[in-house]
Amino acid sequence: MKRLLSVLMLACCWTLAGQAQQPRVIVIHLDDTIQPISADYMARGLEAAATQHANAVLIVMNTPGGLLDSMRQMVSKVIASPVPVIIYVAPSGSRAGSAGFFLLEAADVAAMAPGSNAGAAHPVAAGAKLDDIMKQKLENDTAAFLRSYVARRGRNVQAAEDAVRSSKSYSDQEALQLKLIDLVAPDDASLLNDIDGRTITRFDGTKVVLHTRGAELVAVDPTLREEILDRLTDPNLAVLVLMVGGLLIYVEFNTPGTIIPGALGTILVLLAVFGLNLLPVRYTSVMLLVAAFALLILEAHFASHGVLAAVGILCLVIGALTLVDGPIPELRVHLATALSAGLAFGLITVFLLRLALRARRTKFRMGGDAMIGQIAVVTQPLAPTGQVMVNGELWQAESATPAALGERVRVQGLRDLTLLVERVP
Repeated sequence: MKRLLSVLMLACCWTLAGQAQQPRVIVIHLDDTIQPISADYMARGLEAAATQHANAVLIVMNTPGGLLDSMRQMVSKVIASPVPVIIYVAPSGSRAGSAGFFLLEAADVAAMAPGSNAGAAHPVAAGAKLDDIMKQKLENDTAAFLRSYVARRGRNVQAAEDAVRSSKSYSDQEALQLKLIDLVAPDDASLLNDIDGRTITRFDGTKVVLHTRGAELVAVDPTLREEILDRLTDPNLAVLVLMVGGLLIYVEFNTPGTIIPGALGTILVLLAVFGLNLLPVRYTSVMLLVAAFALLILEAHFASHGVLAAVGILCLVIGALTLVDGPIPELRVHLATALSAGLAFGLITVFLLRLALRARRTKFRMGGDAMIGQIAVVTQPLAPTGQVMVNGELWQAESATPAALGERVRVQGLRDLTLLVERVP
């Protein structure tokens, strides 16, 4: 019995020791544009890897690119990470475009899936128009930034710089042959098995042996805040949320006390403004949106035969279309979004404003006054007094001219509780 217990204890110890020796890899999925929210998400994943003393960080990436400032922050985080960083462009058909190429080259281990591509990293200024000299300065600065760490990673500096200066893009095999990446792997498991036991040189010059075979994969999921703000960094969604919020706030002002439209509209507007604040916004376009709203209000007050409304809607469409000056198409407002949102918002606003003004100009009447001008039917001959029915009610009536039973008369006024009527010709 004692021998059996000893064997069981040894087996448990071996099992625990095996579990303790199992490598751990933190997995970050970067399937998005490069902007402040994705930068915060990646930084949080790298911090989690350092806290858990993971063996490596695996960033699975598929991005068209994004903002230059956010890219520089992310590259700095990757280079400074105490845990080795593996960046893997996957699955097949994915890309590391523009800013994503800078991230790929910053990794300790750069890998791509078959059928993926990387490159086309020429810098594009966001939010401003640059002259030739400033463009050259931006290009030279960006190329120097790339060279500063590509050489330290032992990769092809000239091929990497061509992606910046000539906007070259490379397939997975081309990138491998030009030594821009370290390997091509069909999936995560194959990648981790292939690099197991490989000795890499960190950015600070230290040598590290990777232990990734059979690793426990721990995914870092985006928080609810990151998911919401990440959606709002899509300028098309942000513009739609902004306009819907504006309409709800107008409904609240038009019908005070409803509370829900005003509260919901305020939340939507604040969310849209917060999302747009993370993007390169043109302030001239903001002024166009303000001018558009002013013109729509003027249309409801003045008879311009639709001229003010048309100009307002035009300003609205142009303002929405040019609102975000992103470096890539994914960070700009699409024409279809600007047209549909601008036309819908403009027409609905003019319609609601005219309804509100018409209601305010119409005098509220009740009782006998509310029946002035209405048609009544004689139920008791008027000679000159009798009875009429109006709105389903019987009233005493008086007419200057006699009216027979069943004739139609129009209500002209009210004296005490008697309607003053006249025959309808």
